[in-house]
Amino acid sequence: MKKRCDWLTDNKIYLEYHDKEWGVPVYDDRALFEMLILEGAQAGLSWITILKRRRTYRKAYDNFDPEKMANWTDGKIQKLLLDPGIIRNKLKVAAAQKNAQAYLQVIKDHRSFNDFIWSFVNGQPITNCWKTISEIPAATKESNDMSKALKKKGFKFVGPTICYAFMQAVGMVNDHITTCYRYEEIENLSDSI
Repeated sequence: MKKRCDWLTDNKIYLEYHDKEWGVPVYDDRALFEMLILEGAQAGLSWITILKRRRTYRKAYDNFDPEKMANWTDGKIQKLLLDPGIIRNKLKVAAAQKNAQAYLQVIKDHRSFNDFIWSFVNGQPITNCWKTISEIPAATKESNDMSKALKKKGFKFVGPTICYAFMQAVGMVNDHITTCYRYEEIENLSDSI
């Protein structure tokens, strides 16, 4: 039996996410945008709540196409607020549209969301050495800096804690505990970049 991070439950969706995605460096603009939107949707909820709805979010949110999302009509937003497959929070749905608009501006200003977002860790994943989940911080200087920069560009639901969860998810930091079998696998991925 493989040793995994302490935060996991035996839920199949959680296990698959942990074993295949969490902490793997992501450099694709659209994938980064999707994860930032999903992390914002998760605010105040458990991550499993969002993971179970990810497929529905992709359909409801136009496969996270920022051009389409930026131009949602009031009718589209009302339809989303009636969709039981997503979190029907008016502020979060409005934030997704606002974030799409801000994302498009970042692309204009920086040519790449990837380059902008990874600049907060100097383009390289940070490998931490936590022995237990209790050592892992909720936010860091880097997530605070990211949060401030994203807010300045007009993003919503991007506080320091959300930004840190995003950084963990997209592999900007390796926060697998050191006894987790994925710790070294992720570290090796990071070393090859």
